[in-house]
Amino acid sequence: MDIGSKIKELRTNKNMTLKDLSESSGLSVGFLSQLERGLTTIAVDSLEILAEILEVPLTNFFDIPHRKDKVVLRNYERQVLSIMDGGFIYYNLSTELEDKSFLPKLVEILPQKDEEEVQLNSHTGEEFIYILEGILTLYIGKEKYELYPGDSVHMNSNITHNWANHTNKIVKLIAVNSPNYFKGVK
Repeated sequence: MDIGSKIKELRTNKNMTLKDLSESSGLSVGFLSQLERGLTTIAVDSLEILAEILEVPLTNFFDIPHRKDKVVLRNYERQVLSIMDGGFIYYNLSTELEDKSFLPKLVEILPQKDEEEVQLNSHTGEEFIYILEGILTLYIGKEKYELYPGDSVHMNSNITHNWANHTNKIVKLIAVNSPNYFKGVK
């Protein structure tokens, strides 16, 4: 099922008209109609607005791979896990996500403006990151680190932290998180 079909299904399940969704989102009725019919695409920030209105996480619009028959994931089979505000694109690097205790991802971070404030957060578990390409700015508490290809970090996730790309090139990294928030999702 594509994104437009999922939006239409969620909208109709909430007894919303295209006009209702248009008024709530600021997107035109014509655009929403074309989106639901698969005739156009949507920017991530607009999709995030629709997800909030339809009361679903942004990841709801992306398929989670459920492949019990293979342990090898080929490069061409890799799927987008989520696209987050701020230009973060997360790719799945595993099969059978619902059965694994940690979650490996390839992350691409698009360039951001230096003056944008980076919001620090914390959560349960731990994470490991390994920089493949570009220069990542890592914030841990009040400290700021510039990480280069080959650098890595392994930390408890309950420490306030976040990442940013303050360069004009894409940053690519491998991130491994525990716990896996897809575990048990079928």
